Amino acid sequence: MSAHPVIVAIDGPSGTGKSSTSKAVAARLGMGYLDTGAQYRAITWWMLSNGVDVNDPAAVAAVSGKPDIVSGTDPLAPTITVDGTDVAGPIRTPEVTGAVSAVSAVPAVRTRITELQRTIAADAPGGIVVEGRDIGTTVLPDADVKIFLTAAPEARAARRSGELKATGPGAPDLAATREALIKRDAADSGRKTSPLAKAGDATEMDTTELTLEQVISCVISVIEDAERKQRLP
Repeated sequence: MSAHPVIVAIDGPSGTGKSSTSKAVAARLGMGYLDTGAQYRAITWWMLSNGVDVNDPAAVAAVSGKPDIVSGTDPLAPTITVDGTDVAGPIRTPEVTGAVSAVSAVPAVRTRITELQRTIAADAPGGIVVEGRDIGTTVLPDADVKIFLTAAPEARAARRSGELKATGPGAPDLAATREALIKRDAADSGRKTSPLAKAGDATEMDTTELTLEQVISCVISVIEDAERKQRLP
């Protein structure tokens, strides 16, 4: 390992394999893991649960500091709670998915969650893999390794659809999932505050034709190469 705990930023849109890849890489390298998207979903869930109009930026900003969001960083069993309540399941509902872009675009929310993410990353004793949409560009611009995952919309929709079906009946069909992904891409890429974007020094990987295992291997190779370079005199 390098002289200091390695921080790895993995960014990209939904359906590119970010979560599965990040968790597996962290577990194999003995590092922590942070799903930043879950944090934005958690604060969105809190807003909806407390009757806040998620389409009113001022209303969202006014209460953005209220919920206590705690993220567990064990890649084998990541957890997330809001005010002590386990919300790992509730934050994945279609209602939260439909509202998270609007809540995430509010500057006060991004400032609050970004500070939380930086604190978690700085306190990770064995290094950490942080996945999201603006990690390499905004949250952790000095990360040791930056990866940006991409994939064709069709492949992303198929993966996301499979994930949603695994959660139970009532999941949207493939066409609806693809449309939702494209809509969220546009919202996340077009927002003024910390948009979804590839960092200039990030390694881009197109996962369309790759298996999960191949993506994991590629990411680990990039991390190990960075560690070797750090050790050079």
